[in-house]
Amino acid sequence: MQEERRIAVLRAIVEDYVATEEPVGSKALVERHGLNVSPATVRNDMAALEDEGYLAQPHTSAGRVPTDKGYRLFVDRLTNLKPMSGAEKRAISTFLDGAVDLDDVVSRSVRLLSQLTRQVAVVQYPTLSRSTVRHIELVALAPDRLLVVLILSTGRVEQRLLELDTPLDDTALVDLRSLVNGVATGELISEAIVALGTLAAARPGPAASVADLLVEAMSDHRSHERLVVGGAANLARYGDSFDSAVRPLLEALEEHVVLLRLLGEASQSGTVTVRIGAEGPVQELSSTSVVTTGYGPHDNALATLGIVGPTRMDYPGTMAAVRAVARYLSRILDEG
Repeated sequence: MQEERRIAVLRAIVEDYVATEEPVGSKALVERHGLNVSPATVRNDMAALEDEGYLAQPHTSAGRVPTDKGYRLFVDRLTNLKPMSGAEKRAISTFLDGAVDLDDVVSRSVRLLSQLTRQVAVVQYPTLSRSTVRHIELVALAPDRLLVVLILSTGRVEQRLLELDTPLDDTALVDLRSLVNGVATGELISEAIVALGTLAAARPGPAASVADLLVEAMSDHRSHERLVVGGAANLARYGDSFDSAVRPLLEALEEHVVLLRLLGEASQSGTVTVRIGAEGPVQELSSTSVVTTGYGPHDNALATLGIVGPTRMDYPGTMAAVRAVARYLSRILDEG
């Protein structure tokens, strides 16, 4: 009973501190949260929570603020995430469904996530190496010139022009299109590269040229390093902690390698990961929290998206928004 009451006190302090940006006192807690106990009891609970490292007192006469350990207990004790409202869900769907290609989808997702959370949003492009080949199209621009189009499960499209040594008629083009799709469509990139390499060795001529070009397109792994960042202006809300939290984060936003470390490996779609303060991999960002999840078609996490911001954030709302945007983004990739 006492432990549950202290958890309720901690939860109330976290909520008030995030909302007001001011240390929280016992009298205010009793008045605002209906704890059904006296301020003296709340003061005792706050003292106990402070002794255990969940709260800190910035000044002798001030109220308490949560520590990283306090935020961690608060997040771990969240029984369920605040569901997005119907209006929010419709807004997400309408905004993302209007995208015209993968670049537009990623760009819209960043803007949407930063608006929903009022934090800095980061979206990693789908990682090429974990995707599969959806389709290969060969378009004859001339008898001896082809446009080779590679479409991946991530929605990424690669186009290459190919000059042939010998012209192809329509029947040969149909056969070649069927041949390359037969060995590569539905395969993971790594497996498709092997299959196309085998095809190139066995079938010299136009088939080998197309296969080699496709292997070159598939071997371009730069996409796993591509990130889009949005909402840096939201950091202006944290001017009181500029030196400790905002300045290091602004510097990190210019280093995509650092941001990739912050995002971490793509977790399973639907699983939201929260790293608070010093739990993160970058020591200079120990005043920062990161909320991430994986996204991708068919619940196969191809990449990560999330938000980065000072530890004083609305964790339930942020976690719900990160999960919701990832689900819609996964659905769009699923539908191609």
